[in-house]
Amino acid sequence: MPKMKSHRGAAKRFKVTGTGKIMRRRPFKNHILEKKSSKRTRHLSTEAQVVGGDESRAKRLLGLR
Repeated sequence: MPKMKSHRGAAKRFKVTGTGKIMRRRPFKNHILEKKSSKRTRHLSTEAQVVGGDESRAKRLLGLR
């Protein structure tokens, strides 16, 4: 039986912390930034935790289950 491969698109988008949480980027920080306030763009720079059913889906894509 060959090794399971992780979903490469998901591997580039999610990061697993040392405690096993899955972190993701926040949306809306790619372009059209000029009209967004500095406070808003700074807040969008922080990472958010993946929760709920999306977490189990992300773990499966990353090959953690």
